[in-house]
Amino acid sequence: MRPELSAGGERSLRNFLGELVWRHFFEDVRLEEPRVTTYVASLLADFARTENLYRIRDAQGKRLEEVGEMLVESNPLLEAASFDRERELRKHVGDYTLFMTGLFPESVAKARRTRHPCRDAFIDFVQAGKESYAIVSSFNQFEYKAEAPLFRRLSENFELCVVGLNLVKQDLEEFQRESYQRLKRAVDDLPG
Repeated sequence: MRPELSAGGERSLRNFLGELVWRHFFEDVRLEEPRVTTYVASLLADFARTENLYRIRDAQGKRLEEVGEMLVESNPLLEAASFDRERELRKHVGDYTLFMTGLFPESVAKARRTRHPCRDAFIDFVQAGKESYAIVSSFNQFEYKAEAPLFRRLSENFELCVVGLNLVKQDLEEFQRESYQRLKRAVDDLPG
């Protein structure tokens, strides 16, 4: 049975996405990792707001939209002002690449075929995501100690998460078609 999206805002969206992610991760791809599944479901709900998808800014305040820019900004030998900044950026790179490869793989592929190449045309999103989560997991001291194992598991299971998100995407597309068809039937039934 498919979960229904009820009116109720962000809480309902989180629950709806959470149900989809749990089902596909546990039942379909057999990724029985509750912390990973909960994290990915939360990530989807957060990135449903575009401002969260592009929340990372450089030192001048410019919004970073390309993974290549984010990687340069995350390097403590280049742009990153601190190791905390490196961790923040690498976490975002992992999140962004997982989201994009899971839900919008056609956009990732399009970046490689465009006539006006950007840095992302030369980036392997899966590798960048896995590596970024591995780096985040290496921050395993003090306030980051409890989260480190989660990011290690995200790195190790990146491809399974992508497959699970591809299945979530298929469900979302089907829900959209069903909603459109219901609306079309309602409009067609109007007197006139």
